[in-house]
Amino acid sequence: MLTRLLACVAMVAALAAGVQADETLKSGPQVGKEVPGPFHPLNVTGEKAGMKNCLYCSNGPNPVAMVFARNLNPQVATLLKRLDEATQKNDKANMGSFAVFCSDKEGLEGTLKDMAGKQSLKKLVLAIDNPAGPQGYEVSKDADVTVVLYNEFTVRANYAFKVGELNQKGIDSIVADVSKIAPAK
Repeated sequence: MLTRLLACVAMVAALAAGVQADETLKSGPQVGKEVPGPFHPLNVTGEKAGMKNCLYCSNGPNPVAMVFARNLNPQVATLLKRLDEATQKNDKANMGSFAVFCSDKEGLEGTLKDMAGKQSLKKLVLAIDNPAGPQGYEVSKDADVTVVLYNEFTVRANYAFKVGELNQKGIDSIVADVSKIAPAK
């Protein structure tokens, strides 16, 4: 009897784990969909630093790596550095990249400026928007980092990570997928 009970408990646990594993975090515009359109975050770096500016508009139909993040941590800083490098490599394709921090944390602007300097970011623009993210972009409240790669205003790749999930493997996959938006050399 005890063996049957333990077997039932193990089966229920396995089923529950399978259901949970099938739940994929969806955040931001999805692959094949059009990017929702203009929004005006506060630009912290770039040509329009200190002003609210539409980064969607600035990049037009060019290839773009767009990141929405809630927290700045070493993994996010590494991701942004790698995307900045990919943007520089794809300069002839007019690739753009930006990261919008969806947060109202005090002092975030200074923290982002410091990180941009430490990471030597040259092309990737850092910006700040409200904690919910831009209207229409459907940035999940459960997503700590959302990455959308798009070209011609159409999403080619989408990644979403909960707190603590972004790792080197994820960063490598994102950077490899830049080839989906920028022409091969």
